[in-house]
This record gives sequence, structure tokens and C-alpha cells, in this order.
Amino acid sequence: MTQKNNDSALDTPPSGEDGVTGESVADYLARHPDFFTDKLELLSEMTAPSRWTGDGVVDMQRFLAERRLDEIDELRNCAQEVIETSRSNMSVQTRTHAAVLAAMSAVSLEHLIRVVNDDLPLLLDVDVVILGFEQPQDSALPPDVHKLPPGTVDTLLDELGSIRLFRDMEDDGTIFGAGAGLVRSAAIARLRPGIGVPTGLFAMGSRGSTFQSGQGTELIGFLARVFESCLHRLAETSG
Repeated sequence: MTQKNNDSALDTPPSGEDGVTGESVADYLARHPDFFTDKLELLSEMTAPSRWTGDGVVDMQRFLAERRLDEIDELRNCAQEVIETSRSNMSVQTRTHAAVLAAMSAVSLEHLIRVVNDDLPLLLDVDVVILGFEQPQDSALPPDVHKLPPGTVDTLLDELGSIRLFRDMEDDGTIFGAGAGLVRSAAIARLRPGIGVPTGLFAMGSRGSTFQSGQGTELIGFLARVFESCLHRLAETSG
């Protein structure tokens, strides 16, 4: 005859309200001192006991316990922010890589302009993307390329500036043409001139608050350099 092993029943925490007493809960926790190790969130729901109840007496034990719980919550929130930021950065990098591959696939200046106007807004998750140039009539660029008034690039970026972010962009159509009404925030980068390519700019516009001062501009600058290189290469080929 075998004897039943009741240890598993004793190791099961009490459930339901029938038959559950403070003593049974305390007994279970005494036999499982590591119960809260993986259940820290339960501690935030607990009410810490006061060691002293007299008026004017500070319960340091309760104060320290509550402060530790606050620190745990702060660490959890920080970890969540880091995770979300990492996911966002990975998404931006993936979109940037796709835009670069699209630019490199262009076989002519006309093809590159179509990639910018038609493909990049979807790839980069913005509303408008423009390549604009000052005095393009004497260049190798297509005749329907977006034209900028002379001096526009230096006015927007200062004489030596390369990139600028606008939180609230007011454009009368000079920068984004027919898409100006869609643009609330914008990122603008200088395109340096080359053989057959005049001074220009690479501009991205969004109807949301996508671009704000203080954000990193490394990827925007990288994209501008890629399109600048493609423009110079294709202009030489067409010439």
C-alpha cells in the first residue's frame, strides 16, 4: 500500500475565499520566502505596516519600503522607454536603408527624381520629399525639376549650414511646391554643387511633428550625401 504525497497540495497557494485565513496565507509565505522574487508588482499593491502609531512619529521602515517600490517603478518605466526608443531607431534605420537602395537603383536623373517624388514619402513615412535646385536651366537636370529662387539654400541654412529642422514650417510653395499645404514640420539638407548639378537641397516634410529642433540629424545628413552622390554620378553619365 502506498502513501499519498500531500506536499504538492501544501505548496499550492490558497485560492478563493472559502477556507482562506490570514494564518494559511502567512504559513504559505513562510514556506516560500522567495514568492515575491518574480512578483514585484504585487508588492506595490501591499499596505506596509506601521511600526509606531503615535502622533508625530515617522515610520522609517514603511518610508524606505515605499521609496524602494517607487524606485522599482521608475526603473521599469526607464526600461520601457529604452525599449521603445530602440524600436523606433531600428525602424528609422530600416527605412533609411530602403531609401538608399532605391536611390542607388536609379539609372538616370529622371529616374532619380521619380524615386524621390513617388517612392521616398512611403519609404521614409513622411508626406513630401523634394529635391530642389537653384538655377537648374543650365544644368544636366530634367527641365521639370523643382526650381528654387537664387539664394534660397543659403537663406534657409545660412552660408555654411548643412542641415536644419523646422518644428513649424511655413512654406508658400517655394520649398515643397504643390505639397506645401501638407507640411507642418520639415528637415532640410544642403546638396553641394557638382559638374552639371547646381546648388540644391534635399527636403522632407510631414503633416505631424516628426521633425523638431534638438533631434539627431546624422541619418538625414547621410541621406542627403547619398542623393548628392547619385546626382553627380548620373549627371556625369548623362553628359
